[in-house]
Amino acid sequence: MPEIGENAPDFTLPSTSGTDVTLSGLKPKAVVLFFYPRDNTSGCTKEAIGFSELKEAFAELNVDVFGLSKDDMKSHHKFVEKQGLTVDLLTDVDSDVCEAYGVWKEKSMYGKTYMGIERSTFLIDGTGKIAKVWRKVKVPGHVDEVMEAAKAL
Repeated sequence: MPEIGENAPDFTLPSTSGTDVTLSGLKPKAVVLFFYPRDNTSGCTKEAIGFSELKEAFAELNVDVFGLSKDDMKSHHKFVEKQGLTVDLLTDVDSDVCEAYGVWKEKSMYGKTYMGIERSTFLIDGTGKIAKVWRKVKVPGHVDEVMEAAKAL
């Protein structure tokens, strides 16, 4: 589980833009990496729309924004199209990146336990170090909080 000040675990994953994204290849840009449980669910939709609405404002700060879940590319493309998302979504079907970032967790609902993504966001500075971490994210107000942290980089 990476901590503030440590190097962000590098990865290469397919994105909805049609190209593979390699984290280390994005330097010297900063990166917002938001992990979310599932495409087209209410909290995930609100979060992805929120980041999409501020994508240009993040770009003005030289910050790229990516959403990441285990959903496959077909699901991601439907999500982007249905919700009009502008942020690129990355797919981690094998959960390797989710595990590297410590967001693949045992969860429980209605008394049943299962493995899933804990909604989390990482702000990675232009040198590839973790600048800020939000775990167990509550969606309301979160995107604005991330924007304020990005402004402080």
